[in-house]
Amino acid sequence: METVQPSTKASNLLQNKFLQTILLSNMLLQIGIWVRNFAILLFVAEKTSNDPYAISLISVAEFAPIFVFSFIGGTFADRWRPKRTMVWCDLLSAVSVFVVLLTIHFGSWQSVYLVAFISAILSQFSQPSGMRLFKYHVPEEQLQQGMALFQSLVATFMVLGPMLGTFVYSRFGLEISIAVMGVAFLLSALVLIRLPEDVQEDRPAAVKGQFRQEFVEGFRYVWQSQVLRVLGLVFILAGLAVGVAQALNLFIVTERLGKSEEFLQYILMVNGVAMLVGGGIVAVFAKRVPPQLLLAIGMLVGAVCTVIVGYSQSVPLTLVTQFINGLVFPCIHIGISTMILKWSQSSIVGRVNGVLNPMFIGMMVVSMSFAGVLKDAFPLVAIYAGAGVLFLMGAFVLVPIMRHKAPEYTAEAQQVQAQL
Repeated sequence: METVQPSTKASNLLQNKFLQTILLSNMLLQIGIWVRNFAILLFVAEKTSNDPYAISLISVAEFAPIFVFSFIGGTFADRWRPKRTMVWCDLLSAVSVFVVLLTIHFGSWQSVYLVAFISAILSQFSQPSGMRLFKYHVPEEQLQQGMALFQSLVATFMVLGPMLGTFVYSRFGLEISIAVMGVAFLLSALVLIRLPEDVQEDRPAAVKGQFRQEFVEGFRYVWQSQVLRVLGLVFILAGLAVGVAQALNLFIVTERLGKSEEFLQYILMVNGVAMLVGGGIVAVFAKRVPPQLLLAIGMLVGAVCTVIVGYSQSVPLTLVTQFINGLVFPCIHIGISTMILKWSQSSIVGRVNGVLNPMFIGMMVVSMSFAGVLKDAFPLVAIYAGAGVLFLMGAFVLVPIMRHKAPEYTAEAQQVQAQL
């Protein structure tokens, strides 16, 4: 393996060329994704007169590839050069968008589902590659701060994204909205060319059955690590809680608060602003707090806030609780991402991410699917109390690993790029 001597002095995080590039790329992707999401949602709702089945297919197109391709994408991400993988995924996404756009233009409006479906497939190869590059190019002590910056970017678009997507669609229509997504992905690919060159790894020549062996190795690696096993359980519990709470948010607005459906946007906006602030706070204090503790704090506060939201019939109390919940939510995302990076060798980060990520998404989709059944059988107060208990259980299962220190991979310490 080609080795590069690590930087002798820690550079300011925002001066890190890798992080500047990856944040700009993600900003462009967020613009494309939010414009796409709202364009497809509003277009399908308008085209089908709000048919629930047609609208639910949008979520299927977005989430189904995660189940099928996350494990496979993570394995290939560990085999392929990460920079090249990310550039090609964005390029292929852009090309697929323009091909689908032609199909829509000539009369097959159902092709809009393919835009989300193809993009979701390619993201399962690109995202774990980005995690590998993070491991290479961000010093260990700055990993948590870097993740906090990512979370702040996502939170910013949770506030601005719906407004941007709605404006573009209502002003320019479906085809321009889809084209905006294609251009955004194309620009992201061009930006990613600025990334430092991939570290060359001496891999044995491909042999029959090697992919299957590496695929299985990802599951074995997670199972053999107590920290990653616990993290998998936290993913499952958090996914179940988040899914049911998100699915029934509208009923909190209409039944518990007595407001119209439109009031939900204000709750989401308050939550998004709080996530942006929370991400900034975590970025400042990240070095001083172990990721396990950060995750536990997020789960505990999430448990309390979820129960209060279920009980509350007061608009001010609900808004304040949602703000507090959004403020600590970055602790969950940043804690989880940092633990995956710190407890995984760079050669297997993609597979670890591919094993753990579907646990959260899968359980979230399962709980969203059963949310309607639960709503018919139980009052909202009981359902949200149950979701709070799931968050609480997630915090408690972290106790046995709270004092664990991340292993030091001496070979990887030499792979930090000189560009830092």
